[in-house]
Amino acid sequence: MCWHKRICLLMLAVKRLAQGLCIKGIAMSTYQDRLNALRAQLVRVQLDGFVVPLTDEHMSEYVGAYAQRLAWLTGFQGSAGSAVVLPEEAAIFVDGRYTLQVREQVDGAHWRYESVPQTSVAAWLGAHAPEGGRIGYDPWLHTRAWVKAAGEALTERGARLVAVDSNPVDAVWPDRPAPSDARLVVHEERHAGQSAAEKRQAMADWLTVRKADAVVLSALDSIAWTFNIRGKDVARTPVALAYAIVHADATADLYVAPEKIDETVVQHLGNAVRVHPRVDFAEALKGFTGKTVAADPERAVAAIFEALEAGGAKVLPLRDPAVLPKAIKNPVEIAGHKAAQARDGAALSRFLHWIAVEAPAGGIDELTAAARLEAFRRDTGLLEDLSFDTISGAGPNGAVVHYRVEEKTNRRIEPGSFYLVDSGGQYRDGTTDVTRTIAIGTPTEEMKRRFSLVLKGNIALARTQFPAGTRGSQLDVLARQFLWAEGLDYAHGTGHGVGSFLSVHEGPQRIATFGGGDEPLQPGMILSNEPGYYKTGEYGIRIENLVLVEPREVPGAEREMLGFETLTFAPIDRNAIAVGLLTGDERAWIDAYHAKVVEIVGSQLEGDALAWLTAACAPL
Repeated sequence: MCWHKRICLLMLAVKRLAQGLCIKGIAMSTYQDRLNALRAQLVRVQLDGFVVPLTDEHMSEYVGAYAQRLAWLTGFQGSAGSAVVLPEEAAIFVDGRYTLQVREQVDGAHWRYESVPQTSVAAWLGAHAPEGGRIGYDPWLHTRAWVKAAGEALTERGARLVAVDSNPVDAVWPDRPAPSDARLVVHEERHAGQSAAEKRQAMADWLTVRKADAVVLSALDSIAWTFNIRGKDVARTPVALAYAIVHADATADLYVAPEKIDETVVQHLGNAVRVHPRVDFAEALKGFTGKTVAADPERAVAAIFEALEAGGAKVLPLRDPAVLPKAIKNPVEIAGHKAAQARDGAALSRFLHWIAVEAPAGGIDELTAAARLEAFRRDTGLLEDLSFDTISGAGPNGAVVHYRVEEKTNRRIEPGSFYLVDSGGQYRDGTTDVTRTIAIGTPTEEMKRRFSLVLKGNIALARTQFPAGTRGSQLDVLARQFLWAEGLDYAHGTGHGVGSFLSVHEGPQRIATFGGGDEPLQPGMILSNEPGYYKTGEYGIRIENLVLVEPREVPGAEREMLGFETLTFAPIDRNAIAVGLLTGDERAWIDAYHAKVVEIVGSQLEGDALAWLTAACAPL
């Protein structure tokens, strides 16, 4: 881009700023002001565009307040997305989960809505970047693969990708929060099932086999799992902002702000773990001259690879060695998860009883319901936090897949509607995630039919048996088949992994035909089973239980077989089921499931709540 045009753009930006915008000291009044401010900053640093992802320097899905750059700039509150700002246009990229939400939260007068995977940031830049332009990116917020793809797309356009030393969004964000200073806590072995020393030794053995000297851990949940520590630096996810390097002798270096460590944590970590200030991490990466260091190309940002190589290290692009053992729960973690599920199921059942009594009168709204559900969980005395912000969607709001209720969107839960509630809790012994769709009053025949199609998909997946080595992508169709038969579908995956007092969305396992699902399922993995259906402007349906992959004894089998054990126990609304659409086997599954709900949850209830549960779980 010529300097004449840059100067014109700068003048335009200054004019916009003069119309009521102050960058320092005063909060910007509108998202348009913020977009104008960023454009002005890009001109000052001689950039013709900038990419703003929704992630942090650890490639996290959920990020701390200090890293919420995309939300601050655009107003988008979802958990996955990116934006590109150019001199004369801007675009926001989201997947099918957020098609409705992005239009409600982001101003279409200033932002183009782009759908992923139909397009990508790289492809869009290749078509829209100014010829000869310089497009900036923060190397601490992108993977090396993304940098390569975007760089190649821009080269074809005659433009180039430019790494920035400081993020230009931060320069125009006057009241940007500081990173959390919450202290680390020890995750006791009675919940972890394995000591941190044993985990480090397993990583050391992994390094020895690969003839490597060290491995860099940058994913926050991997660090929390490896060192048996937890934190409060990210809302709803018990992790701490840190980096780690584990060496082939089973020692480690942990990089974390000093004020976050107390004597209890120091003693827990032991002499084999050296603690350093988090700000020293980048420089430490340059100290591996002549060494071989492993780093995960999906979870470690481009800046980590660049620093290692700049210091003369040989870098092995290998998957983080904590990922798979973290996903395969040990017996202690499985037992803890089942205990958490039973406790959580009782809290949810109390809530469902409350809704059944209160909602038909029409006096309950989404915010009230979400608060009441959280209160039932807190009444257990063991809730550490919610596992994510409760999705409390009445009527048409239930059709917004990852709906987030606020005062301005809050709706009453009215008779004749569906109410969708997707929620979960963080307990020391497990992480829960469950969705129930509740018919308030009498649903229409269409609503019952589509609820039943979703239910049939849930049951089909829950009942399936499959050979060892099967991937989640091979099972996804089981949950969709009944919807597909009637020309219906849902724009999200069917199942995600779940952590053990960690991330509610955990890889590498997934049940989906897009965006993952290629990891072979193994015994000990926990996943969600959550088919759905969403009719825009009317209602949403989702039925979600968590399941455990377990070995199956199949008479005459010639291969090792696996199946799912359902872990979540709470009533599925019988009033929403078109019983005639279910086969005899499906009805038997529902009846057996509800009998188990009464067995596990009923012993924790009494009085009216127990009477309601018994009726809600009566045989079809």
